[in-house]
Amino acid sequence: MNVTLKPFDFAQAVARAGLRPDGVPIKGSTPVEAGGFQQAMTQALRGVSDNQRMASQMQREVQMDNPTVSLEETMIAMQKAQIGFQATLQVRNRLVQAYSEIMSMQV
Repeated sequence: MNVTLKPFDFAQAVARAGLRPDGVPIKGSTPVEAGGFQQAMTQALRGVSDNQRMASQMQREVQMDNPTVSLEETMIAMQKAQIGFQATLQVRNRLVQAYSEIMSMQV
């Protein structure tokens, strides 16, 4: 597996974030404006679920001695799925904590 690091392109990163180089948001181009928080969370959870499904499938293929699936790729896929799940769990915990704090506020 060949791992190469690309130089960081600040202009590209800013454009992906929906900002101009001076930090001002570009109207109508941010993903949050397009679909909102619910859509962003749905996409993120779908991505984590897809990673877990792919890792499970690769694990089954390795157990069945499929020569086209390597053990190294399977282990990497399993680690990616585990990291994604842990990140999702942390986000859920933070959201529950924020909800609890908001509910305990006095109006």
